[in-house]
Order: sequence, then structure tokens, then C-alpha cells
Amino acid sequence: MNRTEIEFPAKHAALRDDVHMLGALVGEVLRDQGGEELFKVVEGDRCLSIARRGGDVTAAAELEGRVAGREPALARDLERAFSTWFQAVNLAEQVHRIRRRRAYFQDDAERPQPGGVSDAIARLKAQGLTLEELLALIGSLHIVPVFMAHPTESTRRTILRKQLRLAQLLYDRLNPTLAPAEQRASMGRLRVELTTLWQTEDHPRQRLTVADEREHVLFFLAEVLYRIVPNFYEEIAEAIGKYYGVDPDQLELPTVIRFGSWVGGDMDGNPDVHAKSLRDTLTRQQQAILNAYFLEVQELAQLLSQSGSRSGVGAALRQRSDDYAVRFPGARSASSRHDRMPYRVFLGQVAERLRATYEMRPAGYESPAQFQRDIDLVAESLVAHRGRHAGLFPLRRLQRRIATFGFHLATLEVRQHSGIHHAVLARALGEPDWLSMSAAARHARLSDLIARDVGPRVELDAMGKRTLAVFEAMLQCRRRYGAEAIGSYVVNGTEGADDVLAVLQLARWADAFDKRGDQVAIDIAPMFVSPQALDRSGAIVAELLADPLYRAHLDARGSRQIALVGYSESNKREGIAASRYAVYRAQAAIAAAIAAAGEHHQLVHARGGSIPRGGGRIDAIVTATPPSSVNGWLRLTEQGEGINQHYGLGPIALRTLERAFGALSLACAAVRGGRVAEPDAEMLAIAARLAETSAERYRGFVKDSPAFQAWFQQVTPIDVIERMQIGGRPLIREGLEGFGGLRAVPWVFAWTQNRMMLPGWFGAGTGLQSVIDTQGLPALRRAVREWPFLRTLIDDIEVMLARTDLDIAAHYAALQADALQADRRGTDFFAEVRREYRLTHDLLLLIKEQQELLDGDRTQQRALALRNPYVDPMNLMQVDLLRRWRAGGRADRELLEALLASVNGIAQGLQNTG
Repeated sequence: MNRTEIEFPAKHAALRDDVHMLGALVGEVLRDQGGEELFKVVEGDRCLSIARRGGDVTAAAELEGRVAGREPALARDLERAFSTWFQAVNLAEQVHRIRRRRAYFQDDAERPQPGGVSDAIARLKAQGLTLEELLALIGSLHIVPVFMAHPTESTRRTILRKQLRLAQLLYDRLNPTLAPAEQRASMGRLRVELTTLWQTEDHPRQRLTVADEREHVLFFLAEVLYRIVPNFYEEIAEAIGKYYGVDPDQLELPTVIRFGSWVGGDMDGNPDVHAKSLRDTLTRQQQAILNAYFLEVQELAQLLSQSGSRSGVGAALRQRSDDYAVRFPGARSASSRHDRMPYRVFLGQVAERLRATYEMRPAGYESPAQFQRDIDLVAESLVAHRGRHAGLFPLRRLQRRIATFGFHLATLEVRQHSGIHHAVLARALGEPDWLSMSAAARHARLSDLIARDVGPRVELDAMGKRTLAVFEAMLQCRRRYGAEAIGSYVVNGTEGADDVLAVLQLARWADAFDKRGDQVAIDIAPMFVSPQALDRSGAIVAELLADPLYRAHLDARGSRQIALVGYSESNKREGIAASRYAVYRAQAAIAAAIAAAGEHHQLVHARGGSIPRGGGRIDAIVTATPPSSVNGWLRLTEQGEGINQHYGLGPIALRTLERAFGALSLACAAVRGGRVAEPDAEMLAIAARLAETSAERYRGFVKDSPAFQAWFQQVTPIDVIERMQIGGRPLIREGLEGFGGLRAVPWVFAWTQNRMMLPGWFGAGTGLQSVIDTQGLPALRRAVREWPFLRTLIDDIEVMLARTDLDIAAHYAALQADALQADRRGTDFFAEVRREYRLTHDLLLLIKEQQELLDGDRTQQRALALRNPYVDPMNLMQVDLLRRWRAGGRADRELLEALLASVNGIAQGLQNTG
């Protein structure tokens, strides 16, 4: 789609107007901050890029000539200019999503927004669910987004708050009653925010600490999600009231949403995380949530100004208030007239007790249940004394927040790699051959050690002490912050049952026992990431559950086995099609193994922010899950730009949670009602063929050529990404080099920057051709049409193909050294990329019976067509800067600064950091 073909339907006209208005404002900022000359250069690049996209060969040559040899300072300013425009446009698109969402709510017709809460309730009602069945279904749902740190994306809180203010200003402009003077004032405030955004560094120059990453996640939890959680339940109640004819205010809905975090507990992701990090993180999280409660209680105290003489007050509340008057004399109001306002007095006392909790004084609340009971007393008193419409609504919102966030805000998960545990055991047991033993031998040895309660035979070294200290900290934090404060201990890189038993043994050494003193009081969750581990995951879990010692531990933990399936590593090793099918099969196998053992399962989608790493819409993930694994639990990690895109603005965050609820509730109802069939044999054969042949093609290209790694180093900006001082998480795994040591995030990020997007589609075309040759095109089309898993996979590949730009990528390919133009077998790497892309592109259009990519998603098609001309100049500048920087031995700091700015700008434009 060319820009001349871009059309905005009437419902999207407001977005077009916002984009034009913001573009003009950014232009004014450029003139003001960089001068007329900078503005002219930006405009020249932009116009030439648009013409180049339209097929103007002369414009393309002129643009390439313009970007060559630019001074680093000018390059930085140009990249900053395009990046600022993208930040503004990204916000405009999000605000437009909010605008469209409101349009559905304002429509009086029976037309709920697809994928939302109201849509799901309407469909469940149409399926015949009674009110009792619906409430039981909702009571079985558990939606837990888990936030992670990210090595290449961590937008500063300063920038995030500016984005919130910009979004609010854009949203306020929707008010049709604004007078001309108010419109001008709004434009002025928008310009202030854009100008200060221009003058503010996007990222700090120093590598982020664990504390920095923690504050980043706290922004979304405490400043966005805290506000909108009650709205989520209110929408459910309103929808039930609408379709079932009941009073929404009389509904008692269970808690469906809770939140988790790996930030401060992910030792595998960040070597700076340790036992103290756990304690510091939960202390900071408690401070954040207590501060939010404190401010809200103070607001309620101002609202509930009822006089005792005008409205009664419950005896239980009055008695509690009298008790607090003695315990918290500092809560007494300076004004004596407030003494006649019982609710205000009591809430002031509650606020004082919250302050004592924050300061960790003995008079503070021991648990959120105690705090909840105080708020319940106020609510009960209001209901009993004609106060249902005199403050009950905001009290119920606070009650919902307490039930969701407790005193811990988000459950902190702990993660470590299995190799660390075995290294500690080898040293502590004095068994140097431990690491070379087979998994079965280690399993037998660990079972014997646990049964005989054998302790360390050698004094623990620093690594061992540090490892055991984490288990001790987990129990301390659970006692101090509540049972929900600490989640599971995730064993990354699980390849056998011995990897889980190793953690059980270490936890026993740390005396991490329950109150009875005989079982470890920690949930241990294997995380399967490699293709081999995913393939064997069901057998590994079955072996684990067959171990009587582990089974006793699991029964003491509520007979619930948690397991994580990772998308990233298998994608990096075998490509997107094989990775997705490996995850699908692992989910089904794990669920079957746990069910066969008579236990309950919780599967966690350990995904990244980008499509190759499992990212995408939550509802698509749910519908693509094996029916046998659907049991009401939806736990999934959120990372990188995905957090900001899904939870950066309140209404967007609400929409994200709505989609999760809608998809999960409908999936559970369908499975329990027997309305979902497992894929038939032909479908499974198609998926297996696609996975096998695409993986062969991918491995043959990426892993089997000795020259590929050097080619990757030359045609991507990976050497720049490795120098970014953004996330605290290392980009290279300790002790590993080359392809095996590079984490999946920078791998995907590097291919995104050069616009090849290789992890998102390479090998799929070969796989699809093989399926057509063996199974036939009609069978493949039927499988895509009828099987949500395969349909989601094909849709995701289509998106990645649409985001790929091989014309731009060709400029990066030209960076390769002459010696690497072909590998030892005479294969031109970029020619291989072109061939596989063309095959995948053509077959996908054939399968979906489309003329162009994304014909079924005009919104995304239009967004890409609008964005590409603004991203292209940054890519061309990046290629030129890379060539010059590398020619100088990578020593020029100014060129590196310009390259870092280009990486950030391109990421803003593509909305992808890997």
C-alpha cells in the first residue's frame, strides 16, 4: 500500500487529524529547538523518503546521498526529531483506541465492542449459561500478568509521565464544548510537553540498577493499574446486569485479576539480584501500595463528612474508633468540629494506622485483612444508615484494590538457572563428577539425599551461601508481607526432573520449611525453554510427579504444579513455526501428565514482547492454547515495549484485561461445555510437517554455516546493541560465546533494526511448501480456517512479513565483507533471505486468498504505510554510521552516540525492541 492509497474511514478521521496536528507541533518544536536549518533537513529527508516509497528512483538516490557522511551531532538531532514524532504518533494511536472504545460504550444499540467484557457476557448468555453458572465460571478464572525487566527497553519514568500527560491533553481535546481560547491553551500545553520531551534524555547513560528496573515496573502497577482495577469489575457487573436483568450493585464478584513481577527476583536475568534484592523489592512495593492506600483513605475522609446527628453510625465502627482514639492519638483532627463527623474521624485513624504500617511500627496493620476489615466496617455502617448513595461506591473501589494488591502490590517470582543449582550441589557434596552425571543418575542421587536428610559435606562457598540465602529471604518475605507476596521459584533451563529436585534439596538445606517443619514451603516451577526440553516436558513432569518425595512436597503445597513454557530460546534455535508447535505440544503434554497424576496445573506463558518471542494479543494466546490445558488460569509474562503498549494508559490497560477476561471465560465455557474439539489427525500432521521442515530450513541457514555468525555480526547493529546502557540484564549469558551465548532479546532486536525480521518468518515458507506438496492446499486452508493455533501462527507470520523491508535490509547486507559475500558452499546469505521471503510471502497470500499482506487488517496495514517513510531515513543513516564507526575500529564515541540514538529512534518507529 502506497501513501497515495491510504484512506482513513470516517471512524478514524479523528486519528488522521491528531497525527496532522501533532506533526505540525513537532515541526514547530524542531524550528524552536534546532533552528530552521534542522527543520529543512528533516523535511527534506521526509519528503524524499515518501517519494522513494512511491517508486521514485531519483529520490531514493538523492536520499542515500544526503544521509552519507553526516556529522554525528546532526545525525543525533535528526534521529531525535523522527523519534519525537513517533512518540507523539504512538500516543495518538493509543488515544484513538480509547476514543473508539468510548464510541462503543456510547452506542445505545446492542453492539458491544468485540473481545470485551460485555461481548463475552452476551455470548455466554446466548450459549445458555444461567446466572449461577456464569458466576461460578467467573469464580474459577485467574488472570495474572507478570512483569519482567528488559535488557533493551526501559523507558524512564519521567518520559512515561510525560506520555501520560500528552495522552490526557489529546483526550481532553475530544470535548466538543471547548471554547477557542481553551483549544489554544490546550495546544500550548501540548507544545510544552513536546518541547520538554525533546530536551529530556530518553534513557540514562549508566546501566540501570535493579532499583531502577523496579521503579520502572512500579509506575505501571501503582500509577496505572491501581486506578483501573475497580473499573474492570464494574464493567463485568454492568454487563451481567444488562444481559441477566439483575442489579449490578448487588453482585459480589470474586477477585479475578492479580499481578506478578520478576523484577528484583530474577537472578538468571540479572546477576545483581540476590536475597537482599528480594527484601528491598517487597519493601519498596509495600511502600508504594501503602502510600496509595493512605492517599485514598484521606480522600475518603474528606468525602464522608456525615455528621453523627444527621446519620447514624454502626456500633462496631464506633467501638473500633474509640479504641483507635487511644492507640492513635496523633490522628485527632486539629478542628474540634470534625469530632462530630464519625466517618471522617475513623478514616483519619485508619490513615494513621497505615502510616504506622509504612513506618513498620508495632501499631501498624499486621495484614491487609485487618485493613480490609476496617474499610468493611465503614461500608456496612453506610449501608445500614441510608448511606448507599453517600460514599459506598468509592469505598467499594478501595475494597477491590485491597483484595487485588494486598500489602505487597504484586507477587514476586524468583528465577535461577538450573546450572547454578547443580554447581552449588557439586561443590557442597564434594562430588566433582556431579555435573557430568546423567540426569537419571542425579535424580536417583537426589532422592537418596532428600530421603536421608543429608546436609552439605563441604562448607558452602560464596555462591552456595548466596543461593541458600535466597530461600531464607523468600520465607522471611512471606512472613513479613503475606503469603501472596512471594510466588514460585522458577527453574530456568529445566532439562530433567533432577533440575527440580536440586532446588528442593537446596531449599531443605536452607531450612525453608512450612510450619510443620517437614516440607519445603516454596512452590518450585520448572521452566522449559530449549526445543529438546519442550519436547520432553510431559515426560519430565510425569517423572517428577512419580517421585514420592516430590509428590509429598507437592501435596503439602496444595497439589498444584506450576510449569512455564518459554517461546524465545526455541524460536532462536529453530524458527517461529517449530517454536510455536513445540510450545503447543508441551502445554498439552504437561497438562496431561499432571492430570494423570491427579494434581492441578498452572501453565505460565513465559513470553517476550515481540511476536517471535511469543508476544502479541492476550486473547490470541488463549485461543491458540490446547483445549486440554484450559483450566481457568492465565499467567503470562509481560516485557519490554509490550508493557507500555498494553498497560501504559489506563483505558488501554483496561482493554487489555477485558480481552484476557473475554478470551479466557469463553474458552473455559467452551471446553467445559464440550464445544471445543481437539485438532484432528490431519491438522496435527500438517503442523508437524510445517514445524519439522521449517526448522530444517532455519537450522541449515542459521546454525549449519560456519560463516553465518560473522555475517550476522556485520549486517545487524548487534555490536551497537551490546554497548547500550539500558537494562540491567546482560545480553550475553555468562560463560557462553557466539550464537549459543547471545540471549534471544538482542537476537530478535538486531534483526528488527535492520528490517529483515528474520526470527519472525524465516523457514516458514519452506515448511508451508512442504505441507502443500504432501497434504495439499485445501487441507492446509481448512486447518488454518478451523484450528485457532494454526490460524494465529499464520497471522503472526503475516504481520512479521509485512514489517519486513528487504529494500532497506539490502543496505545492511552491503555492509558484509567481501570474504563473506558467500559462505564456503557458495551460498549468498542475503540471496537466501530474499528467496525464502518471496516463497513465504507468496504462499501466505495463496493460503489466505489475499492480494496483499494484511488485507484482513486494514488498520495495521495503514499504520505501516504511514510509519515506514519516517523510519527509512533513520535506517539509512544507521547503515552509514555503522560503516564509518567500524572503519575507525569502533573507537569514535560521537559516532557511537549517534548510532545509539538511531537504535532508539528505529525502535520507536517500529514499536519493537525485541
